[in-house]
Amino acid sequence: MINYLKNDEISRERWDACLMEIPAVRPYAMSWYLDIMAPGWEALVDDDYLSVFPLPIRRKYGFSYVATPVFLQQLGLYTADGDRIKIAGEFISFMPEFIRLVDLCIGQEAAVPGFTMSPRYNYELKLSDPYDRIWVSYMTDCRRNINIARRYPQEIVEDVKPGELISLYRNHTARKTRSIDDPAYRRLHALMEHCTASGTGRILGVRSPKGKLLWGIFVIELCGRTTLLFTAGSRKSRELRTSYLVIDHIIQSHAGTGQIIDFAGSSVPSIAIFMRSFGGEKNTYWRLYRNTLPWPLRLLK
Repeated sequence: MINYLKNDEISRERWDACLMEIPAVRPYAMSWYLDIMAPGWEALVDDDYLSVFPLPIRRKYGFSYVATPVFLQQLGLYTADGDRIKIAGEFISFMPEFIRLVDLCIGQEAAVPGFTMSPRYNYELKLSDPYDRIWVSYMTDCRRNINIARRYPQEIVEDVKPGELISLYRNHTARKTRSIDDPAYRRLHALMEHCTASGTGRILGVRSPKGKLLWGIFVIELCGRTTLLFTAGSRKSRELRTSYLVIDHIIQSHAGTGQIIDFAGSSVPSIAIFMRSFGGEKNTYWRLYRNTLPWPLRLLK
């Protein structure tokens, strides 16, 4: 039986135990991740916590809605056994009517009346082969950019602080996107602090000879999956092809282990091309959408 649970009714221990039964599970649905990035989240859960479906719920203008938070690529159904598409459809059908807007990225393509679905894309690279075989699977431009980067003295360090990486992003990339608000930056900062302290994440970077951060990346390493969650770079780092150098370093350090490198997706064409260039497999996830807000509020979304 499916139950709708409010935040304080969810057993974090049983929830995370369910997720840890799933091979190479993505980190987004872990209770600590949701507590930081989607405070107040609620969920659909079966009686025995064998299947769970997190709902990052919020409220505005007196209405409840579910939307995919920033830095949380996809959620949906999490279960170790069974027909995931069928079970996901059952959970989605159970979603309460009082949730008047659903705009949530999920991992299953489940056709449910009243909801629409549209595809989103991600790239993943499984590192089963030794590095020399992975290297030849890179696209030609990728290998060329790595070789260019290797011409310059670029030392990869792990002394980058969360605030330093966020500042680099805000001073460069954020000027173009402007899609992240201050509360989201604070949640990201808290997530990076949690992961680096618990050993589930690292921040890697490259500095200038004077110690200025040129490029950095925050990765989460959990359950056989390395998720490249957040990157930031300066104009100089683009000239030095630093991003290619560091991603190649991460891949090389895990080569032959079976680790999955998760590029965490992007709808920006140039970033998608960058991710594809490392030879990863294109995977599809889905945007689930339903809008039953009264007019004219439904026009706002």
